[in-house]
Amino acid sequence: MKTKKILSLLCAAVLGAAVLTGCGQSAEETGNVRETEIATGTDSTTEEASLSGTITMAGSTSMEKLANAVAEAFMEKNQGVTVTAEFTGSSAGIESLIAGSVEIGNSSRKLKEEEIANGAVENIVAIDGIAVVTDTANAVTDITKEDLAKIYTGEYTNWKDLGGKDEPIVVVGREAGSGTRSAFEELLEIEDACKYANELDSTGAVIAKVASTPGAIGYASLDAIDDTVVAMAVEGVAATEENIKSGSYVLSRPFVMATMGAISEQSAAVQELFAYLQTEEGKEIIKAVGLITVD
Repeated sequence: MKTKKILSLLCAAVLGAAVLTGCGQSAEETGNVRETEIATGTDSTTEEASLSGTITMAGSTSMEKLANAVAEAFMEKNQGVTVTAEFTGSSAGIESLIAGSVEIGNSSRKLKEEEIANGAVENIVAIDGIAVVTDTANAVTDITKEDLAKIYTGEYTNWKDLGGKDEPIVVVGREAGSGTRSAFEELLEIEDACKYANELDSTGAVIAKVASTPGAIGYASLDAIDDTVVAMAVEGVAATEENIKSGSYVLSRPFVMATMGAISEQSAAVQELFAYLQTEEGKEIIKAVGLITVD
């Protein structure tokens, strides 16, 4: 009996020690997990407070590279947010914004007075240069604003008028409603006076058409230019980022992400997107797609 009692006491002591040890390990493990969550940014309370929602954009086809790059990077950093973008042209994008079907209207031109009167706010996020391009065989590599205007209004129809070879000028441009077209014609003061041989619906289509057509001339965003075409100097100044920043290259325009009302009045997700564009990481994305940051 005495032996049995001693054994019972020993068992109870062992069990108690085991329970205490187990509880001590559990608390320590919990603390370690908590520390790991905080250190790695996977804290459950942080996840609950993370950004969420949807951001819808529509507008300029010239802004496609920028919009897609920003959307991808922003969603990677904020996995609870979905950003979608449609490329319908600047005017159509602002119309969609005013109609309330999107939260951001992308425009590759300044907003018009009537658009601002309807509540759209112009938020310039980058600067783009408009390059004038010809096919690679063209001997004319520099042009004045005046001569460029005369080409697009039909006063000059042959490259020999500009010191080039005897070859018809094929005038290529964007479709009505394009921000690039609006900016180009406004900068040359030839709105509604152009005579196009081809009116194309995207930047890429303009580049391809000019590259494959002898005697063709067109215009496109600086970031879209490749070695299939030649970018002309305008007034003796090359279309480069440095010249656009200095103001010496005359054909440049803003890239606008318009909102209805101030940025501070938008959803948390939209406000954070604009804040992201002001960070060093956001500015690097703008530079990476060939655009100029806004200081």
